[in-house]
Amino acid sequence: MASDDDVEIVAQDLEGGRPWPLAGRQFAGVIVVNYLHRPMLPALVASVQPGGALIYDTFAVGNEAYGWPSNPDYLLHREELLIAVRPELVVMAFDDVEETEPRPAVRQRIMAVRPKRST
Repeated sequence: MASDDDVEIVAQDLEGGRPWPLAGRQFAGVIVVNYLHRPMLPALVASVQPGGALIYDTFAVGNEAYGWPSNPDYLLHREELLIAVRPELVVMAFDDVEETEPRPAVRQRIMAVRPKRST
């Protein structure tokens, strides 16, 4: 495995009832795929540094028609990601779609950026 001094791997239990392990830190990119733990949404948004981006892609309400996940705790409500990132981040792209490939699913995804600070 290649080494990169600019990469830090952090392994944490994010649902164990402990505080957000990266409090006070910000990153150029925050990527979340196939995961939803609503109490963490504000911390994820706060973790995006000025000029940085959040990419979030997971299942949404309606997916229960296709099987897993079907628990409403793990399905985003309509426009939930839009609500979660505003007004802190600027939305560059947003989808709330029913897909057929690679398997039928209802997904919501967003790409949003934190404006750079004025100098």
